[in-house]
Amino acid sequence: MNSDLLQEIINLKNSKKEFSVITDTNNAKSYIFFLNEKIKEELKENENKIIELYKSRKDGLIKGTNLFVKNYHRPIKVVIVGAVHISQFFVEYAKSLNLDIYIIDPRGYFASEKRFPSANIINLWPDEAFKHCTLDKNTALIALTHDPKIDDPAIQEALKKNCFYIGALGSKKTHENRCNRLIENGFRKDEIKKIFGPVGIKFGGRSAPEIALSIIFQLMTEIYKQ
Repeated sequence: MNSDLLQEIINLKNSKKEFSVITDTNNAKSYIFFLNEKIKEELKENENKIIELYKSRKDGLIKGTNLFVKNYHRPIKVVIVGAVHISQFFVEYAKSLNLDIYIIDPRGYFASEKRFPSANIINLWPDEAFKHCTLDKNTALIALTHDPKIDDPAIQEALKKNCFYIGALGSKKTHENRCNRLIENGFRKDEIKKIFGPVGIKFGGRSAPEIALSIIFQLMTEIYKQ
């Protein structure tokens, strides 16, 4: 890899752009690939396979070729509303994943750097917090407080911003009541169906670490669907 290409890769990483570096292992020549942009002529034959590997967020050699794909994706932004025990286990389990985690909770005693050393802490109510932590279609939001005064405004903002994953803790009855409140606030049923409630995959676990693990499984499944 020549120095100019290496510098371009460094600049792209610093600018937080998403791209892939495709290297021909026969001659060590490398190319930069951007999704939805014209591909280099040398890679045209394997364009679909490159896109497939890029979207899978996995690195590796394209089967039947000498092309190695190294992907550079921005960390997935995960906003957790509620500095509860489940949140602590979620953050701990997610350390090795490519996630940029924010904890929003106005209760400073619970949402502290001591309890969440590897997360971004915002000690504000959701309405104020989202002025500092914006949501978009590449954001996951998980509401865990069980308190409608905190969870509902966050879920409403996530629906408005079309977050790709929205999860909310609570029983089926709690979620039914939540959905009714959202309808009263003008949200459509097809929008509300996007919410995973109760959040997490169902495997019978009830403890905080088990629920955290079930949420991570569900979240990662949705990430790879994008």
